[in-house]
Amino acid sequence: QVQLVESGGGLVQAGGSLRLSCAVSLPFFSRSAMAWFRQAPGKEREFVTTISRSGGNIYYAGSVKGRFTISRDNAKNTVYLQMNSLKPEDTAVYYCAADSSDPLDSGAQSDSDYDYWGQGTQVTVSS
Repeated sequence: QVQLVESGGGLVQAGGSLRLSCAVSLPFFSRSAMAWFRQAPGKEREFVTTISRSGGNIYYAGSVKGRFTISRDNAKNTVYLQMNSLKPEDTAVYYCAADSSDPLDSGAQSDSDYDYWGQGTQVTVSS
């Protein structure tokens, strides 16, 4: 059974940092593109960042570029999201997602590309 379990969310003041982790039980994790999405109250889910299966290709949404960093450890089947200089508008439930097929080693920015999703972790940034 594939499981994605996020952790590391919480309440932080504006300007602060958090590090999210996503532990993945997917058997072929090293072949999978990974991503983080988020959904704020009353808004649609939006793309945050993706990392290709090798880690060689990474893309960020413009709203987080320069503040957030995605990384992965294929030996630990874990993907991370380091979030710095947090803003109140970053408040959302953050979801980890896995695309079990990444043949071009490109990552993916559309949520429809992802087969597996975590349950989400709440990030709240106070002003």
